[in-house]
Amino acid sequence: MSFFIEKSMLASRFLFCLIAISILVLIVSSLSLVQFADNSFIVNTNNSSLYSTSCVESKIPFSSISNSRGYICDTKQALLRVYMYDLPPEFHFGLLGWKGNGKEMWPNVDIQGHIPSYPGALNLQHSVEYWLTLDLLSSNITRPCTAIRVKNSSEADVVFVPFFSSLSYNRHSRPPRKGKVSLNGILQDKVVEFLRSRHEWKINGGVNHVIVAHHPNSMLVARKKLSSAMFVLADFGRYRTKIANIEKDVIAPYKHIVRTLDANNSPSFEQRHILVYFQGAIYRKSGGTIRQVLYNLLKNERDVHFTFGSVKSNGVREAGRGMASSKFCLNIVGDTPSSNRLFDAISSHCIPVIISDDIELPFEDVLDYSKFCIFIRSSYAVRKGYLLNFLRGIKEDQWIKMWKRLKEFTKHFEYQYPSQPNDAVDMIWQAIARKLSFMQLKAHRHNRYRTS
Repeated sequence: MSFFIEKSMLASRFLFCLIAISILVLIVSSLSLVQFADNSFIVNTNNSSLYSTSCVESKIPFSSISNSRGYICDTKQALLRVYMYDLPPEFHFGLLGWKGNGKEMWPNVDIQGHIPSYPGALNLQHSVEYWLTLDLLSSNITRPCTAIRVKNSSEADVVFVPFFSSLSYNRHSRPPRKGKVSLNGILQDKVVEFLRSRHEWKINGGVNHVIVAHHPNSMLVARKKLSSAMFVLADFGRYRTKIANIEKDVIAPYKHIVRTLDANNSPSFEQRHILVYFQGAIYRKSGGTIRQVLYNLLKNERDVHFTFGSVKSNGVREAGRGMASSKFCLNIVGDTPSSNRLFDAISSHCIPVIISDDIELPFEDVLDYSKFCIFIRSSYAVRKGYLLNFLRGIKEDQWIKMWKRLKEFTKHFEYQYPSQPNDAVDMIWQAIARKLSFMQLKAHRHNRYRTS
């Protein structure tokens, strides 16, 4: 009898030990799993293959304008690693009146109220270099991780030149007196001298350098000397093909100057009582003479607003109201193939009608403009009755489909600080990243005969 009791007790002890060991193993496994998950949490801001922006979440708190949680971008995961030259303030924020304390190279853009403001009106439409520079300076702001600033040029994919060339042209292109060189010309000469002296430029002839020259008249003195670099431009209207072309350069959107409509409160088809809208300069040079032809054809039509206009006397506000009340907004070639009017129309959710045969559009390798714009050849547009008959033939359901798509795409043309995923700043960095393979090709060809 005692034999069976002792055997039963041994079985019970064995079962107890087995359960205890199993619980211990389970606890250890759970702790390991939690630690692994904590160390490998990846935040992917968008799963779309079109937008490659990923950040690694950091638990280190820091001061931020937008929120108290910080996201430190992982250099290895960034789409584009950018080295930015520390040019003196006279080339960038000094042009905005910023002086610092005499020793500072850059304003502290991570602190609200320390960011120098950019002049408004027509100056603002070419402010691309301002927004890109702010984005690179923002180390402690929650922002997309598409482009990361690196401190060592050997780690960089591209080298960014922070010269506010459009502002320099707008503010300082006139010589102080006859026979003297303008400040704009002096600054361009200094940029050329600086770049040609740099090791980073000499390595491959400046192929991996990024220079913003968005105003069509900016960098007139220097553009030929620096043509091996990648330019960020509004269009190619005033450039020879050898200096600027779609293979090596990037087209960036203008900064619109009318306010962006709320997508949920955008006037509908019935609420837009004007069929066709155009307000701006009508008498232009060379290719822009088509504006005068269209003005004479359309000026007396009943549901058409086609008139002179400027930014003066509330012109911007009037243009914003007019576009928001119109179904179609004309974007007609002027002195150059492009204008800010296209992006004002987009922000007003007015279907753009593009009459500019040689226009280049931002990010067209990833955006299909035919989904939310109408393209009409200049030779067709000037035929009497053609333009209005075509637009009046577009049914309400067709217009609504384009209008809905337009509202979805508006975000890609918004400049802001801090930048947001797939806004204008982020899209420009993505476009530059897509040029890297062409940069490598040029760099390798440049190196063919270096050893010999």
